[in-house]
Amino acid sequence: MNLIQKIEAYRPWNEQEAKDRELILECLRREPDIFTRKNVLAHMTASGWVVNPARDRVLMAYHRIFDSWSWLGGHADGQEDLLAVAVREVQEESGLQEVCPVSEDIFSLEVLTVDGHIKRGAYVASHLHLNVTYLLEASDEEALSVKEDENSAVAWFGLQETVKVSTEPWLREHIYGKLNEKLHFM
Repeated sequence: MNLIQKIEAYRPWNEQEAKDRELILECLRREPDIFTRKNVLAHMTASGWVVNPARDRVLMAYHRIFDSWSWLGGHADGQEDLLAVAVREVQEESGLQEVCPVSEDIFSLEVLTVDGHIKRGAYVASHLHLNVTYLLEASDEEALSVKEDENSAVAWFGLQETVKVSTEPWLREHIYGKLNEKLHFM
């Protein structure tokens, strides 16, 4: 099953996911270079909602660009297997070696706005991240390390703390709480 089929089969959790699902599908069908940053308007990204085995803690990184505690993930950069992208990004951004999907199914869908910013000395214009989130599991006993060019800290937080430590209003109010709520149905 390809990504479009997986997203078509995905059952949205709420109105945000339903609307974002339609926009992601439209972009996948119509936009060139959607899996690369060559598409400067929108491109595919993947995130991991990383929980410990007890599912009472979530892994977050203090993201330098967004100046906030945030989930882990990143750009597809040409890779169409977004689950592999999510796992790779979590490993790169946290130093964790053992990161396992709880399921290969999509956990959540989001269209995220990214304000213009400076990255590696160059200006990146405002754009959209067409994001697919996967539920991943890792030991909260394994050593963590920062990825200096992207984050300044990596830490585990309790479910409620995860929402409170973020300074990004949209993610805090509409995404992180939803992801935690969905954990109760896994």
